[in-house]
Amino acid sequence: MLALGVVILLSYLVGSIPSSIWVGRLVKGVDIRNHGSGNAGATNTFRLLGWRPGVAVLTIDFFKGFVSSLWISQLAYHIGAGPVSLFPFWDVDPFLRIVCGVVAVIGHMFPLYSNFDGGKGMATAAGMLCGIEPVSVAITFGVFLVVMLVSRYVSLASLVAAFIYPLMLVMLRYGFGWPIDGSILIFGAIVGIGIIIKHRGNIRRLLQGTENQVRSFKPAVGWLNKEKKQERE
Repeated sequence: MLALGVVILLSYLVGSIPSSIWVGRLVKGVDIRNHGSGNAGATNTFRLLGWRPGVAVLTIDFFKGFVSSLWISQLAYHIGAGPVSLFPFWDVDPFLRIVCGVVAVIGHMFPLYSNFDGGKGMATAAGMLCGIEPVSVAITFGVFLVVMLVSRYVSLASLVAAFIYPLMLVMLRYGFGWPIDGSILIFGAIVGIGIIIKHRGNIRRLLQGTENQVRSFKPAVGWLNKEKKQERE
């Protein structure tokens, strides 16, 4: 249990790294949560700061999940007596990887370093799942790109991907006989549901027709200067 506790704590601390907040302060000296959609994630960074900071945030968030599931989880084998199986009908290793990845996603959504006010977890979840089973993630990412390019709504693409991913796992396991552990199916579904719940504000705006679309990868023109002018007035 000591080994499991340590890697869970490390995964949460890594997941808690508020990349968009730090990049926003480094690039523009602002807290990105106070601008645009107010979300501390890659989409808001793309929209407000441009593609370079957006790619940086997206990459960091992706690797938070990837590192936690693929590498941090393996540290458990070198701590104390090693990991234990909480459920005897699941293999220890995939269960350990998915737990560490899920904890990293939770850390991204509720980060310790920024008063538990984080992003929606899509990029971190993609990194986590890619570290466990990359084929299903690749298929889901393809669906994400198609929906985003057709609709221009990142939030809609994220919602569709979160819904599709568990179905891809089920199809690969039962339709093609891939050796995917049951724990991956269950926690993959939990992550998908969590991301959809986290997007409830976006769902409301999509239904109302007020959700922002991605029209360009350039920074939002004059947004910072306009807001600073309004503050001075």
